[in-house]
Amino acid sequence: MANEMSSADRLYTPDLLALTLRLADYPWAEDLPLSGESRSRSCGSTLAMGLLLDGQGRIDGIGLRARACAVGQASAAIFAAAAKGKTFEDIEASARAMEDWLAGNGSLPDWPGIGAIEAARSFPGRHGAMMLPWQAALAALSSARANV
Repeated sequence: MANEMSSADRLYTPDLLALTLRLADYPWAEDLPLSGESRSRSCGSTLAMGLLLDGQGRIDGIGLRARACAVGQASAAIFAAAAKGKTFEDIEASARAMEDWLAGNGSLPDWPGIGAIEAARSFPGRHGAMMLPWQAALAALSSARANV
């Protein structure tokens, strides 16, 4: 039995833990014009996201403030690394794909790097943390749409 991996070992892989350090690449900035927040009901993790859009309504800048578990932090880093150039519709579609995948009704979403948190799908208590960045981004982008 000594060779078997524990649940924590399967979930908190070196790759997942390394992603948490990438959040430093996306510092929170009070001057980002759009902001949104999300909270995981299952684990209490929170994520605040600030966004800057270009003239075509595409994400051009991002800042994060995470008070989240390692899964939530890794998910935020994965999201932020590929968010530039995405529109509200892109984020909305990928959020639906994430929800479907987590519910067992779809394949791994087409988002660069998402495979690094694939093991967390087997832990329903972490699904809310995995969705944090998509929910925060949609909240921020929805505020921009409301002000048009």
